[in-house]
Amino acid sequence: MRADTAQEELMYNFWNEELGIMNQLSPCGGTCNDHFVYWWHAHVIDVLADGYLRTKQRRYLERIDRVIGGVLQLNGSTLLHNYYDDMEWMALALLRVYDATGHARYLNAVRTLWESIQTAWNDHCGGGMAWKKDQPDYKNTPANAPACILAARLFQRFGHSADYDWAVRIYEWTKSRLVDEETGFVWDGMNRLGDGRIDKDWAYTYCQGVYIGAGLELYRITGRSAYMEDAVKTAQEAIRRFGGGSEQPISDEGPDDCGLFKGIFVRYLRDLYAMRPDLKVVRRTLLINAQSLWTSGRDGRGRLARSWGGPVETEVQLSAQLSGLMAFEMTASLLHEPEETSDAITRRRETPG
Repeated sequence: MRADTAQEELMYNFWNEELGIMNQLSPCGGTCNDHFVYWWHAHVIDVLADGYLRTKQRRYLERIDRVIGGVLQLNGSTLLHNYYDDMEWMALALLRVYDATGHARYLNAVRTLWESIQTAWNDHCGGGMAWKKDQPDYKNTPANAPACILAARLFQRFGHSADYDWAVRIYEWTKSRLVDEETGFVWDGMNRLGDGRIDKDWAYTYCQGVYIGAGLELYRITGRSAYMEDAVKTAQEAIRRFGGGSEQPISDEGPDDCGLFKGIFVRYLRDLYAMRPDLKVVRRTLLINAQSLWTSGRDGRGRLARSWGGPVETEVQLSAQLSGLMAFEMTASLLHEPEETSDAITRRRETPG
């Protein structure tokens, strides 16, 4: 299975046994971890959780524990961080591990992170979660939508009304300020330069994915159709803008953090399709992108390109590798459905007319 292969290729190309983390570049050259990028490693835990949930093989849990130890070592013996969105991703990943194992240590870490994350809310820009602790007046989708997802999931598991209130408050703020009412497209942030301006020229798959995820979680809780309608509207507009539903894979969004964006997008598209299997364009988007990446965006060592249509860069960043692995994990179950397979899509794409 492609997901199994990609999981082992992640280990082969990026694992640093000494540090207990993934190298942030392949090949590393000895300096690739000098600037430790915390949030990439939250997604390392997330993709390892994908592998465990799919296979139930304990080696994934062992790898997760090694990575947590490596993060603690490189992050000053704590999971707390200056960037609120980074902590949100770590909490989301560890909550999934807790769900899979029931081990209290993961939940304790989530609760510690969530307590710190709640301090992100302030009155700048009429509310919303700040992006980072030392810039409290900059509010963006990456800090708000994942926080909404986290609060909603905590409420679903433990029933604390305060968590539900957080989820609704964050969602309503995000929708009212950072979502185009007409199209559902999600902008990145506002007041980044202290001028109150919304960065409408920053168009990323990441923002669409997390807003879709936030709507889905609130729909699960409430059953209110408006939340599902928001998620579907944003997904359809994102597919139209970024591609994938019309035979073309999503292109390169840029290096560094941007390399992770498409993986986050397809993670929440998969959640949407699980709840709305009538949305065939979502299914096709997932399969077309994974197929293109497998056939055109993967080199002989199994390293993955930032652009899912290739080519593979000479030096591959961990962010891009993780994003591609998410594409394979999110489509792993789809390839066993009785409908059109990714190979059939490839054959049809190669057939004129």
